[in-house]
Amino acid sequence: MQTQQNILAPAMPRHADLDSLASVQSSCAVDTLPNGLHDGRGEANVARRLRVLVVEDDPSDVELVLHALRTGGIEADRDVVQTPEEFMQCIRKNNYSIVLADYKLPEWNGLETVEILRREGLDVPVILVSGALGEVKAVECIKQGAADYVLKDQLPRLADVVGRAIREKQLRDDHRRTLNELARSNRDLEQFAYVASHDLQEPLRMVATYTQLLAERYQGKIDQNADKYIHYAVDGALRMQTLVKDLLAYSRVGREASERQQTDCNLVLQSVIANLHPLIQESGARVMYANLPTLMANRSELLQLFQNLIGNAIKFRSSAPPEIRISAEDKNGEWIMSVADNGIGIAPEHAETVFVIFRRLHTHEEYPGSGIGLAICKRIVEEQGGHIWVESQPGKGAKFNFILPMKRERGAYEPAAQN
Repeated sequence: MQTQQNILAPAMPRHADLDSLASVQSSCAVDTLPNGLHDGRGEANVARRLRVLVVEDDPSDVELVLHALRTGGIEADRDVVQTPEEFMQCIRKNNYSIVLADYKLPEWNGLETVEILRREGLDVPVILVSGALGEVKAVECIKQGAADYVLKDQLPRLADVVGRAIREKQLRDDHRRTLNELARSNRDLEQFAYVASHDLQEPLRMVATYTQLLAERYQGKIDQNADKYIHYAVDGALRMQTLVKDLLAYSRVGREASERQQTDCNLVLQSVIANLHPLIQESGARVMYANLPTLMANRSELLQLFQNLIGNAIKFRSSAPPEIRISAEDKNGEWIMSVADNGIGIAPEHAETVFVIFRRLHTHEEYPGSGIGLAICKRIVEEQGGHIWVESQPGKGAKFNFILPMKRERGAYEPAAQN
C-alpha cells in the first residue's frame, strides 16, 4: 500500500510562466484513493485527480489555489477563466468535478457561476474563494447554492472542503439514479399490470358466461353436489372478473395526467350520487355536502375517489341508516377534504393497512369486494401530490381525510347543501 508521504505532493514551486496556469488540460480521469487514507487533517480524500474550473483574474491566486490542492493530495486538471463568457464556453465543452470561484471579480462575482450552472442544468459544486467574506454573506451564498466557501488566508483547508463537496455530489448522483431506477421499475410494473389485467378480461368473460349458462341450464337436473360445484365456479369467475376490473382501474391511475382540468367537486358529487342512486335508495343513505372547491384534477379519477369512499361508507354501515358528510377546508393553499360516516368504524391499528392493495379486514361472506378500492383512493390522492389518512374507532364511524394541494378557481360553482 502506498504511504501517505508518497501521495501528498511537495510544495508547488513558483512558475516562471504564469500564463501556463490558464492552459486547458485534456484529461479528466478520477483516481480514487485507498479506503481509510487521510490527508492528515481528519478528512478522507475522495479523489486524487479532478477536473477543476478556476474562476480567477489573479494568476498568483490561481497558483496558490492549485498549490493548496496539491498539498492536500489532489492533482487538478484545471481550466482558468475570468469572464462569464469564458465560463459558459468551458462548462458547455467540458465536464468538471468542481468549480473554484473568486467571489469578487472586476465585472461579476463568483456566486453568479451558481446561477449559470443552474440554467444549464448542471450539478457541479461551486466553492467560493474570497479574501474576505462576512458570516452573513457566506450564509447567503450557501443558501443560494454554493457548496461552501474558503477564505484565501485559510487555503490549507481547501482540499478538505473540495473532498466534502465531491462526496455530497456523489450522494446526490446516487439518489437521482435510485429515483430514476425506481420510476422506471414502477412504469414497468404499471405496464405489466395493465397488459395482464386487460388481456385476462376476455378469457374470464368466457369462463363467467359459460359457467352461468351451465347454472341456468342444469340447475337441479343433476344432483345437489353438481349444483354446489357450479355455484362455486360461477361465484369464483365473477369474483375474478371484479378483481381484474379493479386491478385494471388501479393500473390506470395517473396514466391520464395530461387530461387534468378545472373540475368542480360539487358537480362531481352530483355524478357520484347519480351513479350510486340504487345503492343509496336501498340503504336509505343521506349524502350531505356544500361549497366544495374547484380543483385542477382529472375528473374521472376524482369521481372514482369520491365514489369509492362513499360506496365504502354505505357498504360498511351500522344498523342505522348511513349518513355521509363531505366537507372541505382551505388551509395554506391546500384543500383538506373529508368524507365522514356513521358506519362500523375501523380499529386504529388498521388505519394504515386499509390502504394496502388486496388487504381485507373482513371475509367475502361478510362484505364482498376485491380489497382494491382504498388502494385506488390512495394512489389517486398521491398522484395529485397529496396524502390520505383515516380517523376512526370501532362502532363510531370513520372519517377519511385527504389533502389536495390545489387552489380554488374564482367564480366556482357553489350550490346549496344537497340531500
